[in-house]
Parts: sequence; C-alpha cells; structure tokens
Amino acid sequence: MKASCLKQSLIPGTSHLFSDYLYNFDRVSRFYTGDAFAPESYVSAAQQIQYSSERRARLVEVLAKQNPGSQSLQALARPETVAVVTGQQVGLFSGPAYTIYKALTAVRLARRLTEQGRAAVPIFWLATEDHDVDEVDHVWTFGPDSDPRKLIAKCEPTQGPAGSAVLRDVPIKELASSLAHLPYGQDVVNRVKKAYYPGATLGAGFRQLLNELLEGLGLLLLDPLDPDIRNTAAPFLAEAAHAAPHLVELLRERDAELSAAGYHSQVHVEKDTSPFFLLDRGRRVSLKLRDGRFVSRNGSYSIGDLQARAADISPNALLRPVMQDYLLPTVAYVGGPAEVAYMAQAQVIYRELLGRMPVIMPRNGFTLLNSRATRLLGRYGLQVQDLLDHHERVQSRIAKRLVPPQIEESFKAVRETVAGRLAELRSELSRLDPTLVAASHKSEAKMLYQLDKLARKGARAAMERTAHATEGANFLMNIVYPHGHLQERFYTILPFLAQYGFDLIPRLTAQAQLDCPDHMIRTV
Repeated sequence: MKASCLKQSLIPGTSHLFSDYLYNFDRVSRFYTGDAFAPESYVSAAQQIQYSSERRARLVEVLAKQNPGSQSLQALARPETVAVVTGQQVGLFSGPAYTIYKALTAVRLARRLTEQGRAAVPIFWLATEDHDVDEVDHVWTFGPDSDPRKLIAKCEPTQGPAGSAVLRDVPIKELASSLAHLPYGQDVVNRVKKAYYPGATLGAGFRQLLNELLEGLGLLLLDPLDPDIRNTAAPFLAEAAHAAPHLVELLRERDAELSAAGYHSQVHVEKDTSPFFLLDRGRRVSLKLRDGRFVSRNGSYSIGDLQARAADISPNALLRPVMQDYLLPTVAYVGGPAEVAYMAQAQVIYRELLGRMPVIMPRNGFTLLNSRATRLLGRYGLQVQDLLDHHERVQSRIAKRLVPPQIEESFKAVRETVAGRLAELRSELSRLDPTLVAASHKSEAKMLYQLDKLARKGARAAMERTAHATEGANFLMNIVYPHGHLQERFYTILPFLAQYGFDLIPRLTAQAQLDCPDHMIRTV
C-alpha cells in the first residue's frame, strides 16, 4: 500500500474540540483523564481499575456464550487482563466502513499493550439498545462505475431497540448487482447472505457478519441486550437512577465549562433530561426528569420505581459508556470524532459513579484509493484534500488545469497589461482630478472580474470538450467524497472487500497507527 496522511483539522466538519484533542491536548486535558498518545496514560488508567473477581467471572461466562471458542476468553479470565473497547450501532451490512476501522484500531492497541507487558483483549460493544431503526436499516455501496447506490432493508414495525428489529426484506439482489463485476463480489455476497436474511434481527446479522470479517483478530463481541448482561449492570443502573438529578446538574455545569472554553456540547442536556430510557414490553420508552420523578407519555416513575426495575433501564449516550466500563475492565475506549467529543461531557458521570475513566483513543481513519484514482489525482495535480469540497468547485479546479497553456498565458498577459495601463492612467487622472482615482479602482476591479469570469467560462468549455475529464472528476468525487461525506462515513466496507479481497482487513490492521492522529490515505 502506498501511504500518505491528512491532518484531521483539514477535513470539513471537524469540531474544534476534536481537533484540539488530537493536536493541542493541553487545551482540553481537564475534560479527560489522559492523553491517548502518551504511554503513561494507559499505565495510570490500568492502575485505577478496580474490578472484582466475581464480576469478571460473570462477564467471561456471558461472553463465552456470545463468543464460543474464542481464545481471548482465556486471557480475559485472568485477573490482571484489561479491555480495549469500541462499539457501533448494529447497521445493515456492518454499517459504514469506519465500523471496521474502529475494530482494527482496538485490536492493534490491545496487541501493543500486551506486548508492553499489560495483558489486554479487544471487545466490541454491539449497540443493540439504540432505538433509531431508520438510522441503521440502509447502507451505501458502489460498483465498478463508482456511482453510489443506496440499499434499504425492510424491517418488521417496532418501537423497541434496533438490535431486535426483525428483517422482512433484505436487499441481497441489489448488493449482488452493485458488486457483480468486482473480483471478489460473489464471495462478499455469499458471506452477507449467511448473516442477513428474512427473520434474522439486525443485531444478529451484524454480529454474524462482523464475526466473518474479523475472524482471527481475537475480537470479542458483546451484546448488552443479553439478560445476563442486563442483570449484571442492574446495581450500577440502580445507583445511576438515585443519582440522576445530580448527574443532570453536573452535565449542565460541564456544558457551561465547554461553552466558556469555546467548544460545543455533543449531547444537548436540558433541565428535564433523563440519562436513560426504560425498556418496557419490547419498547424503548423515553423518560423526562421532572420534580424528582421520571415521566413518560404513559406513566410516571419514582426513583424507587426505577431502582426496582434497574435491569430494564437503558442508558443514554452519555451514561452508556460509563455502564460499559462498569461491566468491563476498560483501560481504553476507541471512538470516532463525535464520541471523543461527548466523552468530555461524560467525564463528570465517570467521576461521580465510577471514580475512573479510560483513555479515549481516536479510531484510525482511512480513505482507500485504487490505481485509477491515484492516476487521476496525479494527472490533475490534485491532493485528496482538494476533493473535500462541493462537487462544482472540484470540477472547476480540474477544468482550470485543462485550459491550454497558451490561453492561460494570454489571460495572464491581459491581466498584467490592464493593471499596468490603468496604473498609468490613474497617475494622470490624479493630476487632473484626484477624486477620479477611486473611480478608476472600481473600474479596474470590474474589468478584472469580467476577465476572470471569461477565464472560468474558458475552463468550463475545456472541461466540456474533454468528456474523460468530466468522467474522471465524477469518479474521484464518488470515491473520495461521495455526497459531501468522507468515504469511510458513507460507504460500507463491502465494495472495498469486493475490490481488494478479504485480506484487506488484516492489511489495514497492520497499517493502523497508534502514535499519529492523522487521517490515512492508502492506495491499495
């Protein structure tokens, strides 16, 4: 693989908080408990873990049912072993490609810690409790033409967790059509068919496909909807229910701190925000906190009521990672930009309920290019960052590079001539009437504007005459920045596996970086 890197701060939409976390950690250190790129952070985080042997035994027993035969279970059973955790919503066909990049980052970090003498295993938290089925029932892919194709699954109507949503119609034929002419397309489809089929749940399909794709990496998968996991988490959730009013106060204070420091909150917290939902008869019920009670559309619950039903409590985005790290001996959590940002809020809950917080490791990010994309970038004199813009602007940049050199030189000569002669004219006008100088400046600006406008039209004409260039521009944009999104946030990993084969994942795992925060560009 040919390699280059791109600073995350050059990627559109990168938050100020995430950028400072990566490149100026001292500015945000008070909102976290350790610098992800400092080895001593992991030593300190490991020393703070207090994890009972009873809880470890229960965890290993449950994970053994969910991950039969995994050798990582033997390591996790030992009292000194820590966990490197990551997770993602259980999306169709494994969701966006960054799902896989999270997993391989966790695998690589666990390997490093083990090599350094601190036994660690990677664990993937399946976010089956999330209730937004509309967010996870579709996926984007592409074929040899690089045109994006949206695939949508139909699920049985549900008001419950997304992981329990039953698939009714799975777009396998559409997937097969999009991958038909890629070298490993049929192999990919065969694996997907074993995981996603009518009658399976989104959670089960996601777990099965991840097991297929990440086989041999030692990753343990954890489904929190398992009743044994919920019962193990119940004491923690009962404590969270008792502390909920105070937790909301702490979160609002943290929001004010973040705002004062020039950052925004990832999760908006109001006075009546509840840090959890209630799982009730197959539904995930939203709760509000009002006058010391938890209120839903159909009921009202005291703190004691919820404590009695602690196993039915489902945490929100800020409480969920804290519950996760109560259940697990977590030394580090691997997350994306949004997760890194909301951990700055969650820190106050960690401090209050757990007394410790893991190191937050930003996941690796990749943009994968094939040889054609690399050739086109070279032909047009572009870098990947030049494509992270509106389609029309990128086309204009490419068009400008297609204008014949003699025309470009002529435009340059005319600009210089116009500017020079107008400078001479201004000198004469200033002697005749000084008030005319300002008018001459306005006239010059208008002339140069019209000249530049003509140059742009010439560039577009060159683009239109060069059909291959238009096709090339579309190809690059579809691969690198489809619909205004980074490749990894838009496409599933499947078309890349169909292009490059299943050994792509171990190859990317070997390429993963733990000491550099930049986004990686890889020509495969």
